[in-house]
Amino acid sequence: MQDVGEQLRARGLRMTSQRRRVLDVVTREGHVTPDRVVSLVAADGGQRLAASTVYRALEALESLGVVAHTHLDHRAPSYHLADHAGHIHLVCRRCGRVEECPEAFATEFVGNVLAVNGFVADVTHMAVHGECAECSR
Repeated sequence: MQDVGEQLRARGLRMTSQRRRVLDVVTREGHVTPDRVVSLVAADGGQRLAASTVYRALEALESLGVVAHTHLDHRAPSYHLADHAGHIHLVCRRCGRVEECPEAFATEFVGNVLAVNGFVADVTHMAVHGECAECSR
């Protein structure tokens, strides 16, 4: 993958310290909401970033294809590195645990939706809700 700074410059943008700090948090945390990014960036010893700055940084990084978001619940989206997007999120309704399973598990479902509805489903952008193994015991 091309350097993120180079990708930004190709679009007339810069790799600002704010964007770097946001990207560092997403890289380190895996799945993280914008509010959590604000909190973690505030704890990294640098200047506090406004939530609007974090959202703009996430939008810029997502437009480059560096980060992507998914909806684990009905609240704020969760951001992760785009190259970490090839899985389905499983969210436990009882304890809130988030697990992952391979996107290939949904191949038949995606094929059926396409055949019946002509709709190309992106199962990595959503979450499947239920109960984890521990809570279902």
